[in-house]
Amino acid sequence: MVYPKLAEAEKVLTETLSLCPECLRLLKAKVYEANGKVWISKVCPEHGEFTDLYWGSAELYHRASKYARDGRGVENPQVVKEKPVCPLDCGLCSLHKTHTLLANLVLTNRCDLNCWYCFFYAEKAGYVYEPTLEQIRYMVKVLRSMKPIPAKAVQLTGGEPTLRDDLIEIIKICKEEGIDHVQLNTDGLRLATDPELAIKVRKAGVNTVYLSYDGTTPKTNPKNHWEIPKILENCRRAGLGIVLVPTIINTVNDGEAGPIVKFALDNLDIIRGVNFQPVSLVGRVPKSERQRFRITIPDVIERIEEYFGGEISKDDFYPVPCTFPISEFVEALVGKPKFEMTVHFACGMATYIFKEDDGKLIPLPRFVDVDGLFEFLAEKAEELKQGKNKYRVLAGMLFKLGRFIDKEKQPKNVNLPRILLNIFLKHDYRALGVFHHKTLFV
Repeated sequence: MVYPKLAEAEKVLTETLSLCPECLRLLKAKVYEANGKVWISKVCPEHGEFTDLYWGSAELYHRASKYARDGRGVENPQVVKEKPVCPLDCGLCSLHKTHTLLANLVLTNRCDLNCWYCFFYAEKAGYVYEPTLEQIRYMVKVLRSMKPIPAKAVQLTGGEPTLRDDLIEIIKICKEEGIDHVQLNTDGLRLATDPELAIKVRKAGVNTVYLSYDGTTPKTNPKNHWEIPKILENCRRAGLGIVLVPTIINTVNDGEAGPIVKFALDNLDIIRGVNFQPVSLVGRVPKSERQRFRITIPDVIERIEEYFGGEISKDDFYPVPCTFPISEFVEALVGKPKFEMTVHFACGMATYIFKEDDGKLIPLPRFVDVDGLFEFLAEKAEELKQGKNKYRVLAGMLFKLGRFIDKEKQPKNVNLPRILLNIFLKHDYRALGVFHHKTLFV
């Protein structure tokens, strides 16, 4: 394997492994900075060099990289090969540096839509994939057997999972096997046409509908634009929270990033979050199309910042592993392994947005010293690890917690210190849920 040659002005940030999109040969790759952006380049001896945009902002890349943390991985990986090769020995193997945060359970590859950008449905696969109830129960048992942290959250996905007539039984299986959070990934068409479906899945144990939603107009969101009002109505009636999931494609619907967030904020009673997914360009995509459609996380954040005129800005977003000090502190407090979000820092960035009664938006970092709070929690975790009395450490922490929150800028009717107190004292799923219901996660 050979590395691509870079120009003098191109600064190498890291080296990794990648694949040739033509023959899937394992290749060495360089991630490098050039012209204010981050790129990835690789050379296949047969098909030549491939260079693609990795992150649209080198500035955000460097800021996010400061929060990189490796997790503990899994003690009982499913792939037991002594020297696994990624991604050829796919599955949870010894190379994994984090445990399963949200497991995708594929219920079917059948779908009632034919979205042009989708790479996962029966027509393209050439066969129908649909595990039995027994196979699904086995999958969940495997997830729950993971050590040291069993999986606690699953996403039922596809294809279109609501096409399964036994969907309710599948949801019940997940709950019976000890899954706390069940998320239903759907285009919502059946939730619109069957008013009782939302109630049925909610009663069976679904916590959140992960709803495909690509824009606010029929042009940008032809798949379910006209059904959206009915979907929201039926989910409201069922008390079933929604996370919007836009697939963002450059030159197609990238201008909708801001309007989608506004739509979510206008329906904050039922919409809990927006999880933007930059389009995945896989396989033999021509270079011209890769360059045209490619969009990265910083690019989406930039579109949001422009739309809201800085009321929501790039500085309000933090990478996923920034939350590690919270897990570290709770784990040191209770003496048991806890849920850790130690995914790669470039996998995503997020923020929480509060909306006042007058419509004013207040992102969380505007009134919380996020870095200061996380550094403080890391210090307290270290004190606990050194054997200090946990009640004294906890009392001292609670006494000083308020100094990281600007009460003058804090949203009205929100007592963040109390919410954080409940999270740290109860350190459970329900305590965190209260926080999510008061904000929009983006």
